[in-house]
Amino acid sequence: MAIISSKQPSPDSPKPGGSNGKTRGRVVAAPDDLLQPSASLEEAGRQEETLRPQKLKEYVGQKALKEVLEIAIKAAQARQEALDHLLLYGPPGLGKTTMSLILAAEMGVECKITTAPALERPRDIAGLLVTLKPGDVLFIDEIHRLPRVTEEILYPAMEDFRLDITVGKGQSARMRSIPLHRFTLIGATTRVGALSSPLRDRFGIIQRLQFYELDELTQIVLRTAQLLNTPTTEAGASEIARRARGTPRIANRLLRRVRDFVEVRAKGATIDQPLAADALELFKVDPCGLDLTDRRLLTVMIENFAGRPVGLETLAAATGEDAQTIEEVYEPYLLQIGYLQRTSRGRIATPAAWKHLGYEPPSQQMAFLR
Repeated sequence: MAIISSKQPSPDSPKPGGSNGKTRGRVVAAPDDLLQPSASLEEAGRQEETLRPQKLKEYVGQKALKEVLEIAIKAAQARQEALDHLLLYGPPGLGKTTMSLILAAEMGVECKITTAPALERPRDIAGLLVTLKPGDVLFIDEIHRLPRVTEEILYPAMEDFRLDITVGKGQSARMRSIPLHRFTLIGATTRVGALSSPLRDRFGIIQRLQFYELDELTQIVLRTAQLLNTPTTEAGASEIARRARGTPRIANRLLRRVRDFVEVRAKGATIDQPLAADALELFKVDPCGLDLTDRRLLTVMIENFAGRPVGLETLAAATGEDAQTIEEVYEPYLLQIGYLQRTSRGRIATPAAWKHLGYEPPSQQMAFLR
């Protein structure tokens, strides 16, 4: 299985050891040993790639999604057809890209990866479509950001497996259709509602990725620790998983930070629960997964406004954070764990948030929530 990016080098880019005529000054050729990555860097890169599971049975969590995809894969293989187009949506970091790579591996085909913002012009998507082999997977991340012109090119490609292009201009313009091999388009988005109905309706399978349970994240941390050659106890992995906000990407990121802490402060000892807790406290991640900004938002709501509802713009001004960042980055998790509520009068910190931060919720707030 090959992972191919849609980004191509610019024809104006200078070539190693020479000039393309557009550079200023003198170009000095680098020694050969500087042009080649070191063996240690290559090994580290391969190690990071292996963190992603390679098969569906190795993928931890998302049981309902895996069951649906197993049936789709077996049916497509039995009919010797390409897998149906698939739309994956949900919060970031839950494994949408990983799942697309796994599906390509299970089907024994290549997977080409790109993002919607990279497909600015019609020729960008056309160049990808004509290079697809039978059954190949085309993965488009952030598919809700596709330009309108690019999106319309996808309609006949997804339904009839043909590419419609216009040749010429004005009265001499004519339409040509180029047949395409049957392929599978996998779209990933965090905002499924932002997709147009014509595009969304052309996906045969639409599935949402759910947040992970504590035991699933613990398995993921243990697997990652084994791949990184980092001795970790189950209690230590559970402590990391507890603070990962139900997201594998965050769990793996926290594991790397704990690994750094243990290697420097504990001389490479096994990561157990006390060591993991000490490391994450140093990085300001509390047992509920709240970071410094999360706690500051709640603290401002509690201390500055005494539990009264706060408007988004007011909260942004009081904390110095961007309103959109608060709404899209920090609020979803606080809402999910029940520490924040949105009301018609503004945002309020719930009694659970007060108690978590060591405050006693006032009686008027309890009455307001009832």
